[in-house]
Amino acid sequence: MTKAVVAKAFGGPEVLTVIDEELPAPGPGEVLVEFRAIGVNPVEYKQYGGAFGTDESTLPLHLGSEGAGIVVAVGDDATGPSGPISVGDEVVVYRGSGTYAEQALEPASAVLPRPAALGVQEAAGLLLTGTTAYDTVETVGVSDGDVVLIHGAAGAVGLLAVQLAKLRGATVIGTAREVNHDYLRSIGAIPVTYGEGLADRVRDAAPGGVDAAIDTVGTDEAVDVSLELVKDKARIVTIAAFGRAAADGFPVLGGGNPASAALRDRVRPELLDLAARGEITNVVAKTFPLADAGRAHTELKTAHPIGKFILLP
Repeated sequence: MTKAVVAKAFGGPEVLTVIDEELPAPGPGEVLVEFRAIGVNPVEYKQYGGAFGTDESTLPLHLGSEGAGIVVAVGDDATGPSGPISVGDEVVVYRGSGTYAEQALEPASAVLPRPAALGVQEAAGLLLTGTTAYDTVETVGVSDGDVVLIHGAAGAVGLLAVQLAKLRGATVIGTAREVNHDYLRSIGAIPVTYGEGLADRVRDAAPGGVDAAIDTVGTDEAVDVSLELVKDKARIVTIAAFGRAAADGFPVLGGGNPASAALRDRVRPELLDLAARGEITNVVAKTFPLADAGRAHTELKTAHPIGKFILLP
């Protein structure tokens, strides 16, 4: 038997409950992972909140797509992106399913080795936001010498986008609350406060102009300032302002685009290696017991410390 967090209905965090369930042995291409840490992401509370529909036949909803732990059983042909998987392997899971659990069956395609130099909590919350950030940087073609504006630079995706853009040789200007400016400076970004007058503050920070913009927040302000400052719409991307992207004609990521999904799958090992070498850092803001997933979601919706929330089984 294993404990898992599920949503028994659609609604707020009060619909979450911990259940006991018995898992079958792994089938072909499957792996049983015992989790040590689990990444928490906004998509999870959006799922049971009804953002993607309220089909009651999908209940109870098993939550979570990322985590880190140890392999405790494998099925036939259990080969992951980095090769065969064995019992006892320390692994990172993404894109998995039902990771809000002590143990879960996962497809071998979602299971990668955890580098020894990478902590289990940092690894558990790296890949969803990391692959998203990589996708944004790749989409706008960040390269050496570029000046890149990142909206929401202190958020989970924004922090990694800052670091990935810096690795490519870009100058990064990042919008954030003032309380997070010192941290952004510590990772090489030029912080600016969002709000009225943002475009002028960005101009002051980048007198030579802005080459590309990455929007992780989805506000009209972020879109308007990006359109005002970046000449080429193809070098603006959003992961949140879907309506504005369609109306104003610039790229949007998400919605199951096959090319985007393939890119994100491909870069998982690279991101783990970068983190293990200390070239990028995935900050852990706070940990919660598995049973407190609802409290983690409630706090995630508010202003909170920099970094990812992690559940501990």
